[in-house]
Amino acid sequence: MSDDFKRVESHDCPMSTCGAPAGSPCRTGSGKVAVQYHTARFRLVPSLAKALNVPTPAVRRPGSAWVELPRPVNAGAEPTGHVRLGYARASTARQSLDSQLDSLAEAGATRIFAEKISTRATKRPELDAAVALAGELRASGVHVTLVVHEHKRLGRGIELAALAEDLKARDVGLEFLTGELKGSHDPSGVVFTVLGVPPR
Repeated sequence: MSDDFKRVESHDCPMSTCGAPAGSPCRTGSGKVAVQYHTARFRLVPSLAKALNVPTPAVRRPGSAWVELPRPVNAGAEPTGHVRLGYARASTARQSLDSQLDSLAEAGATRIFAEKISTRATKRPELDAAVALAGELRASGVHVTLVVHEHKRLGRGIELAALAEDLKARDVGLEFLTGELKGSHDPSGVVFTVLGVPPR
């Protein structure tokens, strides 16, 4: 049996809907042992960063009533490391995402969220998911950067300003691989300040 679950359980689960303490499996909203550990938790383990999921082992009895187990001796250590999450977007179904996906992978993004959706769309599910995961990971103590091909992939005007404010509030970094804003940007940096000011 793999010991992946032991490495995952060396950290508290950062998901607010779970909050399982170190030493215990993740739990569902109905109070059952989860079938697999929450993404934000197993990604705290560098060796599992590219895993699709980490199943809860049978010894933890997935689906049974959740019970808190003793914390391991080394629990409570502050998670460290740096996670790079990628986001790619095309405006139409006919446009290819391949070049964006390739550049994000080359830039070291361990997970990439991608969607084909118009710039005019007010809701972008994959972008929302990327920002939510970034916030969960950052709250657990891991440094997080959202990597995007160029700033136009995120939107324009008010939408871009709102996103910048959201990332700044979560203390999540931002990196553009091309374009006029190319480079890495700290949440307290001038680029976030500029992006966070709605156009007049």
